[in-house]
Amino acid sequence: AWTPEIFAQEVEDEWDYTKDTPGTLTLTEINRVKGHFTLPPYEILDDKKLDEEIKTQAKKNIAFDKWLKRNVRAHKIDGYSSVTLSLKPTGVAPGDLTDSQLEAIAELADEFSFSEVRATHNQNIVLADVKKSNLYNLWEKAKISGFATPNINTLTDMICCPGGDFCSLANAKSIPIAESIQRKFEDIDYVHDLGDLSLNISGCMNACGHHHVGNIGILGVDKKGAEFYQIQLGGSSGIDASLAKVLGPSFGESEVPDVIEKILSIYVENRKDDELFIDTYRRIGIDPFKEKVYPENLARKKRDK
Repeated sequence: AWTPEIFAQEVEDEWDYTKDTPGTLTLTEINRVKGHFTLPPYEILDDKKLDEEIKTQAKKNIAFDKWLKRNVRAHKIDGYSSVTLSLKPTGVAPGDLTDSQLEAIAELADEFSFSEVRATHNQNIVLADVKKSNLYNLWEKAKISGFATPNINTLTDMICCPGGDFCSLANAKSIPIAESIQRKFEDIDYVHDLGDLSLNISGCMNACGHHHVGNIGILGVDKKGAEFYQIQLGGSSGIDASLAKVLGPSFGESEVPDVIEKILSIYVENRKDDELFIDTYRRIGIDPFKEKVYPENLARKKRDK
């Protein structure tokens, strides 16, 4: 089997072989393809004035303010924002939609985003071109259809595969694990205090839920016909990409939420100021988490000394 170092060298060798060949994507080709696309009919808007209006609205409504901070992103065009409709309310399978909700999304897109929506690999929906002046109205309507949970890029914004409930390849169910974590961490203020944090769940090693690149990853495994869950820590799919490491022996379904709680408690105890989970993990390593989750191992080590 290849070691990570050998694999990395193979990638570098392949890059050296293929770069600057006829298959290289040139600026000329990029501009040619770009010419086939047209921008939406953006209006010229007063960005500063709109920002002041939004600040006033946010001060009057705490729930709207939380949604702004989590679900709304900056746009390159003045006066517009990119809005993520969360498909992760408590009690709903991550990314799941009903037929009526799909129709509601289409209506929101027609009214607020040039009739365009984008599905993300995080199992959410993005309205990419929303006027800032329409944000409050959009939020009000998104609430009606269940799309306004202010949890984007937080613990409960999980990526979760269909798992054993729907997939014949799965070794274990995934959706019940996601729901149990949602219900364990319903306190949105606590979730917000944790900051950006990715938790990904896969029902088998095919990793459709991207568990191996989650800050916290959960992998369903089969042990003699019984479902268990392996916890992994330290993954990242960002520019600082890294693969998660296995924390230790796997757990039964009912144990998983409490294990996640213990992991988070170590993060909260050790973080510095607004340090993110992944940064705290990289600074202190995996051992403090192991000691919290597997105290019997720590006790054994002390006895052996």
